Amino acid sequence: MTSNTENNPPPAERTVLVIGGAGYVGTELCRQLLGGGYQVRILDSLIYGHGHAIRQFLSNQNFEFILGDIRSEKEVGAALNGASDVIVLAGLVGDPICKKFPELARDVNLTSIKRAIDQCVGASINRLIFASTCSNYGLRDTDNPASEDAALNPVSLYAECKVAVEQHILEHAGTFDFTTTVLRIATAYGFSQRMRFDLTISEFTRELASGRDLLVYDEDTWRPYCHISDLSRAMIMVLEAPADIVSGEVFNIGNDAENFTKKMIVELIQGHLPDAEVVFKIGGVDPRNYRVSFDKAIAKLGFKNAYSVNAEIPKLIDAVQSGLFTGDDQNPNAYGNYEIRDN
Repeated sequence: MTSNTENNPPPAERTVLVIGGAGYVGTELCRQLLGGGYQVRILDSLIYGHGHAIRQFLSNQNFEFILGDIRSEKEVGAALNGASDVIVLAGLVGDPICKKFPELARDVNLTSIKRAIDQCVGASINRLIFASTCSNYGLRDTDNPASEDAALNPVSLYAECKVAVEQHILEHAGTFDFTTTVLRIATAYGFSQRMRFDLTISEFTRELASGRDLLVYDEDTWRPYCHISDLSRAMIMVLEAPADIVSGEVFNIGNDAENFTKKMIVELIQGHLPDAEVVFKIGGVDPRNYRVSFDKAIAKLGFKNAYSVNAEIPKLIDAVQSGLFTGDDQNPNAYGNYEIRDN
């Protein structure tokens, strides 16, 4: 149990270190943190060449950026100096990029993250939040929504690393001198300064809005989804919650009504693009199939989503058809995690 059981200090007195804060979710999280009066520090190695995503913060006196690598114990230590709270978003995010660079994925997503968490001991850290994933539930043999105590069944290297870090945190939560919380987040969607079109909602919508045919494998497999704004707000809620509510806890973050099969997502898009051509095929390389329950976050944190897939799809269609997301032919990482700049 953490020794930090007193009331949280006000945001202006807290410096939140967001490791991996220049990414798809991180940029939205940092925007909300700065808007809430927090001091924000990002540690990010910019492996996708996505530094443009944080230019929006450079004029804010409460913002600091450190170009550094979570694999460097020295650079992590320097970033921790003066920080009051840590949110770990860093990693090679997603199954494809981890499969493409497995050794690097294990080094970053497992070894280095565990070491960075251990470095927080003795660093006067108040809260540590680890962003895990609902992909940890993997392939389930039931459509019943998985609660936090459901069996984990990772079917990818990405999820295997997340599960291992979770286990490390939960096994040591009683000895750490800071509050730890694990958030298993649903598949993200929504507009970001570091936009990604290699995630289901945005990928399907962009392809069909661009007039291209879409091939969808295993259309009846389930996934939960959550807007990056809601995911970010949930993290801040954990920062601000009483320690005894979140210490050593795991929360699924999303909304029960936002569990969809791939076919259901396609049908929502076709509701706005009735002429869109979609081909369904069985036997894809991604076997995941899981619905998730988010009752605990509602009951303990009071978390409820403000965004919905159904409401966001037409906005994404309009943005794509207006030509706002073009020019990615010269940069493979413009809208996704495909190549790494340096390993």
